[in-house]
Amino acid sequence: MKDFNNNLLEFLNNGTCSFTTLLEIKKILDNNGYQELSEFDSWDLENDKYYVIRNDASIIAFNINKNIKNQFNIICTHNDTPAFTIKPNPEYFENGYLKLNVAPYGGILNYGFMDRPLGIAGRLILKNENEFTKKIIDTKDSVAIIPSIAIHQNDSANSNLDINTEIDLMPIISQDKNYSLSKLLKNKLNINEEIYEYDLFLYNKDLATIINDEFIASPRIDNLTCTYAALEAFLNNINDSINVLAVFNSEEIGSNTLEGADSNFLIDTLKKICKILDLELTTTLANSLIISADNTHARHPNHDELSDHTNTPLLNDGILIMKEMNGTTNSITSSIFKYICEKNKLPYTYYTSRNDFATGSTQAGASLKHLSINSLDVGLPMLAMHSGLEVIGIKDTYLLYKAFKKFYQIKYQMKDNKIKFI
Repeated sequence: MKDFNNNLLEFLNNGTCSFTTLLEIKKILDNNGYQELSEFDSWDLENDKYYVIRNDASIIAFNINKNIKNQFNIICTHNDTPAFTIKPNPEYFENGYLKLNVAPYGGILNYGFMDRPLGIAGRLILKNENEFTKKIIDTKDSVAIIPSIAIHQNDSANSNLDINTEIDLMPIISQDKNYSLSKLLKNKLNINEEIYEYDLFLYNKDLATIINDEFIASPRIDNLTCTYAALEAFLNNINDSINVLAVFNSEEIGSNTLEGADSNFLIDTLKKICKILDLELTTTLANSLIISADNTHARHPNHDELSDHTNTPLLNDGILIMKEMNGTTNSITSSIFKYICEKNKLPYTYYTSRNDFATGSTQAGASLKHLSINSLDVGLPMLAMHSGLEVIGIKDTYLLYKAFKKFYQIKYQMKDNKIKFI
C-alpha cells in the first residue's frame, strides 16, 4: 500500500489538468507496452494492449485475448477537476495590478482557491506561418495568486463568505501593465512561435501530502484518485473478457463535449473492437458491465447534520456502492460488485445523500445515453470536495484498486434470471 500511495501522490502532483493528466496516463500505458491507435485510421488488432485518445483529453484503453469472449468489463472515470479557465483577451490592468480574466471551471469551492500559489496548465495552439501545432504545457512554477481581503478590512469575512466570482476571484500575475499571458508563457516554456489559441487552466500548486498515515490532503483528489486506482488495476490485466478503461474529460461541466462521457467516444470504440474481432455488438453489451468510479462525501467531523441517516460513511470505511435515484446502480449490478468485495475480504458500504441535497450525474449515466449496458456507480468518501485542497482516507484508494483488479479478472454470466460466476 505504501508504494501505491507514493505513486498516487506523484500522479496527483503531475495531473494538473485533463491534458497533463492524460499525458501521465499515456506515459504509464506506454511504459507497460500499450500501443496507441488513432480514430483517423483503420485498426489492425494483432497485439493485446491498446489505447485511443480523443481531443488530447480523454482516453480509452483495452486489453484483448486470443480466447476472447463476448463480454466487456468496463471502468470509467474522469480526469478534469474544478479549477479556473482563462478567458480570451485575458489581461487587464486595474488598481495597479495586471490581472487575468478567468472563469470557474466546474463547481469550485470559491474560498478554497484563494491565497494559494497557482500554476498554468493546458493546451496551446502555436502558429508558424500557415502551420499550426498543438502543445500540452505546464508552467510548473507559481505564476498567479488570488488574494483574499484581510480580516481588518472585512470584519464580516468569518461570518459571511459572500464571494463574487467576477470581482473577488481574479488572479494577479504582475504589476507591469505591459506584461502579458503570452510573454509569461513564452518566457517560462521557451516558446518562439505565436500563441494562436489556447485551452488553459489555473491550478493549485500545493503538493499532495500524507497526514499521520491516515489521510491524504491534495488538490484534484476528485477524481484523480479513482482514476489512478482504475488505471493501476487495468494495467496488463488480461482475461477472456475484453477489459476496458475509459477516462473522460468534461465531467465537471456536464460531459457534453466531443470527448466527454455524453459523446459517441465509448460506443464508437466498442463498435470498432466488435467489428474487428467479429463479435456481435448487442449480444456483447448484454453480457457486459460498466462501472463508473467517482468520489462523494464522507461524514463531516463537524457537521453530522449534512449526512444521510444510515448511508454516509467515514473516511477509510472502504469502497462505496452508490445507490442514488439519479444513478445507474441496481440490485443485479451491486450484487456482482458486493460478491467481488466479499470474496476478497474488501470492506465496502453504501452511500446515499440526504434527500434535500442535489446529487450529480455519473460517467456511466452519461454513457448510457449512447449504449445499453448493465451499470454500477462506485466511489470513495472524501472531505472538502471541490476545494483547493481535498482530503481522502489513505486506505480507501488502495482498496478500490484491489476491487477493480478483481473485477477485471472475473468471468460471469447474467441470464436465465441468474448471475453465475464461472
